[in-house]
Amino acid sequence: MTRKWGAGQRLVGMVRSPRATLDRVIQQPRSLDLGVLVVVISAACTAGYLSTHVGQLAGLDQQVRQLESFGVVITDDRYSQIRRLTPYRPVLSAAAIVVGWPLTWVVLAGIVKRFGDRFGAAASYGQVLAVVVHASAILAVRALVALPINFARESLGGATSLSLVMPAFGESTFPARLVGALDIFLLWWVGLMAIGLGKLYGRPTVPIARWLLGVYAAGAIAIALAQALRGGI
Repeated sequence: MTRKWGAGQRLVGMVRSPRATLDRVIQQPRSLDLGVLVVVISAACTAGYLSTHVGQLAGLDQQVRQLESFGVVITDDRYSQIRRLTPYRPVLSAAAIVVGWPLTWVVLAGIVKRFGDRFGAAASYGQVLAVVVHASAILAVRALVALPINFARESLGGATSLSLVMPAFGESTFPARLVGALDIFLLWWVGLMAIGLGKLYGRPTVPIARWLLGVYAAGAIAIALAQALRGGI
């Protein structure tokens, strides 16, 4: 009988040897323990940072900039209201991860299985969910990497975006916003999803990766375009 891997071992396996890890996961689908680990790490990093003085100021600045990007005028009264909510943001952000991420995984696995069934492939919902959750293990790594970067930059958001490694564009230009909307770890997640789904459905990895990248890129373009139109391209 094959010895079962613990959640921590599988998280490391998704970084070091994702193909071998996904092979075993598909044969013995497990999701709950790793899902809990990913959520706990991500929520703890987010709430921990937002509980610090640096994180509170960064969160306040981010919220103000987001509202301004939607054309909202930040008056003194509105700023005071936003600031009063700052102490509650660590709990709210952690709750969004604890509730939102598992719900997203469950829904996404259902969508993927629905499309996969059209190819006549025999894959159970548990196998699809296991692939989705294990690909999302990289989000826990992102949280651990982003934490010290956010502290160093005294900011929130964009710690793992492509803009950090491709700072060649003006900050307010459309290319800069597009690059900033693309996250290195989400691109990694796309690659892991493509590998897992390719193995699960017996399909080539590259076409699946292209399709997933197309969906992700379309979302990033829409976000960057909306920001550029509000701020002036």
